[in-house]
Amino acid sequence: MANLTEDLFERARSKATEAEKAAPAAQRPEFEQLAREVEYHERAYRDGAPEITDAAFDDLFERYQELADALGVPVSERLDRTPGADHTEGFVQVEHRVPMLSLEKLSPNRKDSKGEPMPIAAQLTNWYDRRLAELEKSADEVPLLVEPKIDGISVSLLYDRGKLVRAVTRGDGERGDDITRQVEAARAVPTKLHGKLGGMIEVRGELYWPNAAWAAWNDRLEAAGERRIANPRNGCAGLMKRKDPQGLEAAGVVSFLYQVPWAEGVTLPATQSGVLTWLAERGGSVYLSEIAVTSDALAAYAHCEAYAARRGALPYDIDGMVIKIDPLVFHDRLAGTGHHPHWAIAYKFPPERKVTRLSGITVQVGKSGKLTPVAELEPVFVAGTTVSRASLHNFVELERKDIRIGDRVFVEKAGEIIPQVVAVQLEERPPGTVRYARPEVCPACGANVVAEEIFVYCPSPVCPAQIRERLRHFASRGAMDIDGLGASTVDQVVEHLGVRSPADLFALDHAALAGLERMGEKSADNLVAALERAKGRGLARVLVGLAIRQVGSTMAEDLAKHFGSADALLQFARRYVARDPEAVALVAPDKGSGAIEGMGSKSADIIFGELASASIVEVFAGLAKAGVKLDAELAVTQAVAGVAGKTFVLTGTLPSLGRNEASDRIKAAGGKVSGSVSKNTDFLVAGDEAGSKLDKAQKLGVAIIDEAELLRMLAG
Repeated sequence: MANLTEDLFERARSKATEAEKAAPAAQRPEFEQLAREVEYHERAYRDGAPEITDAAFDDLFERYQELADALGVPVSERLDRTPGADHTEGFVQVEHRVPMLSLEKLSPNRKDSKGEPMPIAAQLTNWYDRRLAELEKSADEVPLLVEPKIDGISVSLLYDRGKLVRAVTRGDGERGDDITRQVEAARAVPTKLHGKLGGMIEVRGELYWPNAAWAAWNDRLEAAGERRIANPRNGCAGLMKRKDPQGLEAAGVVSFLYQVPWAEGVTLPATQSGVLTWLAERGGSVYLSEIAVTSDALAAYAHCEAYAARRGALPYDIDGMVIKIDPLVFHDRLAGTGHHPHWAIAYKFPPERKVTRLSGITVQVGKSGKLTPVAELEPVFVAGTTVSRASLHNFVELERKDIRIGDRVFVEKAGEIIPQVVAVQLEERPPGTVRYARPEVCPACGANVVAEEIFVYCPSPVCPAQIRERLRHFASRGAMDIDGLGASTVDQVVEHLGVRSPADLFALDHAALAGLERMGEKSADNLVAALERAKGRGLARVLVGLAIRQVGSTMAEDLAKHFGSADALLQFARRYVARDPEAVALVAPDKGSGAIEGMGSKSADIIFGELASASIVEVFAGLAKAGVKLDAELAVTQAVAGVAGKTFVLTGTLPSLGRNEASDRIKAAGGKVSGSVSKNTDFLVAGDEAGSKLDKAQKLGVAIIDEAELLRMLAG
């Protein structure tokens, strides 16, 4: 049955591809729309709030590249998708001594020279034969190691004499974010390697959230009335980008170590399998029982296939296997590309895919007013659960796939978690079906919708669906953290107590709350106390809670820090919307970056446009009247002359200061730390192994200092 489904899917895809090739010029609008989608989802991912799965994004980008090829778009004019780009504003970036490259992948969609599908086993054999030819070796001289590809986030760990001194994300492959504090707080990796190690060593691995720990965390979120985290991988990424790492230990994030790219003063075994054993002996999280050394490509493939059958019983998510050449001496001899090495290749498990009937399409309204289409399906059992609804992501994607009510569709679970419709079985399309027309009015309130980027929004501030979603979000832990105000309680206060805005929440009293269903005297007292505590959260948390588009936690903190109060922020928003030249220049000057890091003119138009709207101004007025603190919660600083008001960039390894400690001390003295060099940079603090930032600073004429000079400046 699985092979039949695969064949049907491939035929459906093949038909669509043939039709597209017939009229390449007609593909230009789709290409331009895809570019907007890719850019949007890249921003959402980097803001720590992805809206689609990694697999769905990969599909988008692959289609973008296909159309770019068909239309003859020069490589220099295409979107540049660097591997794993994940920089978050507020985190110091560190350059990798050895780039963290992505891996070449064995693809179920690859064709041979005759255009016929090429089996995975044949692809792996071809890859291995090419490596043997490059090395001029026989198979018995080049064993392969196979290890699980756990679905998490890549991390680089630097140990000095066995002690962990730095943890960095993969980033764009060349540089990543320093997450040392987060990793240490979570106790996700060994902070000390066993044994006497006299030198320095970099260890790479994967941070991941075991399924049991993720489920327990989600249970706590649900009990608090907050939205569950869609999958362990994105949840782990979000935890590791928390600026305040307090409480991370309770999450249960752990690690799987798999590589040592370099070492100085440390003698390592000569094989990859030996290195893994060496790491395990020193306390590293290495699952030696899950690793196999094989004699050839077909044996490696057989191990991958056998492992796939065990996936459901594993305590962690796994999306494939990695096949590596075991002798390390051959790694340096093999050529590679700027994107991936030639000594390893990834085997990805195909998701389970089923065919079912699409019986309808409903439209959900989110907290920001975004309208999202959802597929209503004849129930089908996929990857362990019965699926009756599936994500269609947005109307652009629905239209591109030409999904129609009545179609038989292919359904799979992206990341084994989120059901989604991936394609239509076109040859089974019933007669009389019509393209789905995107709504012109909101299904919840009837307001005329507006289009923005790739989405459709309901603009009405009194839309009942938005009111509920916004209040739920406002009360959530990441926003105002109102304990006891979960989804069911929000529904009740809206329906029975007439709550319509955040300010109305703070007018709720014991008598009103105690009359609600399943709300006793004690619960009412606790909720009143929680509402009182929430009044003091500060401006940044209020901004997060108001669900303003493109304002996540980082942007909210930056806005609060820059403007200091809601009054100043709203006054600036009015000036910006009125196109006051000074206000516009502050956000997006003609050259260089604006005063608010990470904000460009497009996001500024959206953010300040909403902040200047009558509905948001009214919300702030109500919150002020309710006694909610609308000033920024700013860190206590003691200005130091020569540091205060200056922008610093850190690069390389400093002799005694950790990157986070140096950043904290600069900020405490009134300075600002940026992750990138620009004409607005005042000082570059350069340590050992300073790379491209040093070159750029020299070209721009930025003052370059070392740690000793920084300490002298901080001392005043």
